[in-house]
Amino acid sequence: MLSPEKRKPAALPEGLRIYAIGDVHGRLDLLDSLARRIEADLRDAPALAFTIFLGDYVDRGPNSAGVVDRLARRDFPTEFLALRGNHEEVMLNFLLEPAVLENWRNYGGLETLHSYGIDVLPAMRGLGYEGMRDSLLERLPRSHEEFLRETEYYTTSGDYFFCHAGVRPGTPLDEQSPRDLLWIREEFLAFRGSWDRVIVHGHTPVDQPELLASRINVDTGAFASSILTAVVLEGSERRILSTARTAGRSAVEEKRQPLPRPA
Repeated sequence: MLSPEKRKPAALPEGLRIYAIGDVHGRLDLLDSLARRIEADLRDAPALAFTIFLGDYVDRGPNSAGVVDRLARRDFPTEFLALRGNHEEVMLNFLLEPAVLENWRNYGGLETLHSYGIDVLPAMRGLGYEGMRDSLLERLPRSHEEFLRETEYYTTSGDYFFCHAGVRPGTPLDEQSPRDLLWIREEFLAFRGSWDRVIVHGHTPVDQPELLASRINVDTGAFASSILTAVVLEGSERRILSTARTAGRSAVEEKRQPLPRPA
């Protein structure tokens, strides 16, 4: 970790633009909309533009199967890397152990199963978990399962570290545990120091994207807010591209912001 006085403005290598997208949570409609806006934004892109999805493609929203299908087909305006979220981790665990549904049903698992055409009524009564696991194994396309299993826990580029939930203070970035990268919240969010890279994450919904000196949060609660957000990183610049609605109509929310300085 670096002390604030030694910290330089975070930047990407010259000629690279990264779109880092927050939690989609089954909102294929918003993913489609943001993809169109990214496609339009590419008109003035540098030599290389790349997208990093920060995890949580499934659960809560109505069309998890559609989101996974689009990403598994690599149908997006740029090349991309998909990171794993805690919700993908739970879904994969359910494929191995049906009892996982006892908890998963409380935070979006039933919506995901329903999106794959599975009758979830028994699970609403706490029944039929094994049968639902078997049904999901039958209905889940191999390409979907391969996509989920191939998701990565983190990646880095330039002065940025990308993960789903955050990192544990006091632990070097290259030694972070998968559990913390997928699940950490309070210990990470309350930390007022800095790391040797700026952490770009989702996992914790916020009303507005947080562009801070040491971390960037782009989870704007898409499943409930209908706002799916990407932070656009290029050189030392950060700006926001989203599916926000203004004045009753759909609009790109784009705001260029100077790099925040450590307090």
